[in-house]
Amino acid sequence: MRNWRDWRNDLLASPRFQAFAARFPLTRGITSRRAQQVFDLVAGFVYSQILHACVELNLFEHLRAGPRKLADLQRLTGLPEEGALRLLRAASALGLLEKRDGDSYGLGPHGAALLGNAGALSMVRHHKLLYADLVDPVAMLKGEGGPTSLSRFWAYARNGAREGVSDSEVASYSELMTQSQTLVRRDVLDTISLAGVRRLVDIGGGEGAFAAEAAQRWPELGVVTFDLPPVAARAQARFEQLELSGRAKGIGGNFHSDPLPEGADVMSLVRVLHDHDDGAAQSLLNRIARFLPSGGRLIVAEPMAGIAGSEAMGEAYFGFYLMAMGSGRPRGADEIEAMLQKAGFRQVRRLRTPRPMLASVIEAIR
Repeated sequence: MRNWRDWRNDLLASPRFQAFAARFPLTRGITSRRAQQVFDLVAGFVYSQILHACVELNLFEHLRAGPRKLADLQRLTGLPEEGALRLLRAASALGLLEKRDGDSYGLGPHGAALLGNAGALSMVRHHKLLYADLVDPVAMLKGEGGPTSLSRFWAYARNGAREGVSDSEVASYSELMTQSQTLVRRDVLDTISLAGVRRLVDIGGGEGAFAAEAAQRWPELGVVTFDLPPVAARAQARFEQLELSGRAKGIGGNFHSDPLPEGADVMSLVRVLHDHDDGAAQSLLNRIARFLPSGGRLIVAEPMAGIAGSEAMGEAYFGFYLMAMGSGRPRGADEIEAMLQKAGFRQVRRLRTPRPMLASVIEAIR
């Protein structure tokens, strides 16, 4: 049976109606906005490549101190006048830069915001791999084409057993995780409380940035980062550098098969669960439930599907990023809650974060 959406779509697809709506005063504004939104979808890759060029050429950093003239920016970027002018005009149209007096350009609101977020700039550079993988999205959806650039970058994604991942392989992705998750760490730690907790074990915690920041916020808290041995070694080095080694430790192991560190009041999965397919994700939650004591807490923090206002980031961006990576998928809060209950957690609740598009938080009690 047809519903109102079918009638709506028939109407919107009609060239005759489109022509009428573009002229009629009451629908003209809506039609214009809708056309702009559709065009932005068509042109989105071009926009992203303009951003990528700005980042690769360090344009935002060059403009940190204030506007510069076209000739200065040519010299700093090594671009010919025509190329520099084309990029500056395009970036200004996107709000990354702003045209100032004469032939000068300064930071625009988006460029200034990016300049203050080193993690976002790191991800822009990293996206070169994703764009290469998405050259033929249909082939990827069909499972054709062999190993992707992202699966090679995220070494653990292509190595289900997580064995034999080298120091050099973990260095690049561990550094990116640390740089790109600064706001995530802050938002999660602003949302939860670890007051009175004796020991936090961060599962898949990379170089230990989340655990270290938690330890700095709560001076009585002991922390452990549990990750692959070469990654855990990097976490231990971080703890020693921050003079936290008296109550912070990096422990190496495979969280899918090795015993998890004992003695935790709280365990955390920060942007870990969505990296895994359903079976592996459920198995990990089952293992955590077995290792946590009664009354112990699990914190799950990651960008989730279905967040109001951020639907595109959840299902579109992370859906295709994780597909290119070769492991995992975005899940809604309802799905994660059901998985936690299946694992044996008796109390599950959602916590409101400052920026749910970056990370939503679910807390579960064993």
